[in-house]
Order: sequence, then structure tokens, then C-alpha cells
Amino acid sequence: MRNKFDMQLDSMNEMLIEMGELCGKAIANATKAVADKDLNMANIVIREDEEIDQLEKDIERLCLKLLLQQQPVAKDLRQISAALKMITDMERIGDQASDIAEILISGQIKSMRAHNSLVEMATQTSEMVKQSVRAFVEKDLELTRKVILADNGVDELFDKIKEELITLLAKEQNKGGEAIDMLMIAKYLERIGDHATNIAEWVEFSITGVHRKLN
Repeated sequence: MRNKFDMQLDSMNEMLIEMGELCGKAIANATKAVADKDLNMANIVIREDEEIDQLEKDIERLCLKLLLQQQPVAKDLRQISAALKMITDMERIGDQASDIAEILISGQIKSMRAHNSLVEMATQTSEMVKQSVRAFVEKDLELTRKVILADNGVDELFDKIKEELITLLAKEQNKGGEAIDMLMIAKYLERIGDHATNIAEWVEFSITGVHRKLN
């Protein structure tokens, strides 16, 4: 029975890795779509969000099966409950990447303002998601804490983008609509950083049994 349980845990981990990779890809592709003003890529991001949603359902179903059909010990319970929390944050990340793509499709973006900072935000948040899932699978406590600290850099980039857009509006008042769209994109990336931090905190809980925000 334990061998079967361990095999199912391995399957859960593999699905989590796949979901994390899809989230990282969605962040990168959504930002690239905005940078290149690529409506086709934006539509791909929106369609692929359905894959992330389906994986959330599949992992949730497996986790519930493990809880109901097996007799997990405390360490296993922490791992499974952390996975259930993580997939909720990853599903939201997929939604927010899709929201970024929607802004390009329906918005007023004519040129890529704050380009370097937005690309850097996307790179950092994508890496945070991937590293937090890797930390879960490898039970790497040090890596979870690096992810949590990395969110400070994302927040700093968000503040930098706000300042850049304020400067833009001071010079070109007719760019108001575009500036709002770009600020919304930056805000979605900032939220993605928060979700990646949440994931890392649940990974920390799965390893230590302590959640820093619940104690």
C-alpha cells in the first residue's frame, strides 16, 4: 500500500512541475505578446490557461484520492495540503497571465513603455514560480526562502514602473489610456510575485510544519 501511495505522490509532484512550467510559460508569453504587440500570441496565452485550469482539477482530484483512500502520516498530510494550496495560487497565476493578454487585445497599447522593467518583472516572477515548485519537489527549505526574498525585487520593479509611467504622463498627457494599461500589466505581474511567494510559504510549511503567516 505504501509503495502505491508513494507512486501517487510522485505523480502529484510531476503534475505540479508541469503546472509550474505552464505558469512560467504563460507569464513569459503574455509579456512577449505585449512587447511585440502580438495578438496571436495573446490569444494562445488565453487558450492555454485552460490547460492550467485542467491541471488544477486533476491535481485536486488526486490529492483528495490520497487523503480519502490512503492513511497518510503527518508529513504526508502536510505535503498534500500544501499541494492543494499551491495549485490555487498557480491557477490564479494562469488567470493573471491571461488577463495581461486580454489587456493587449482590448486595450490601447501602441508602444511598449517601461519595456525593460516589465520584461525583468516577468522574468523574475516566472523564475519564482518555477523555483517554488522545485523547492516543493526537492524539499529544499533554503530555496523557498530565496523565493520569498525575491518578491522584494519584484515590488521594487513595480514601484520603478509607476515612476516611469508618471514621468511619461507628465510629458505626453495623451498617453493616459496606454499608461493605465501598462500599469495594470505591472500590477498583474506584482500579484503573480505575491502568488509565487504564497506557494513558497506553503512549501516551507510542508517541510517544517510551520507557516510563517499562521503562527
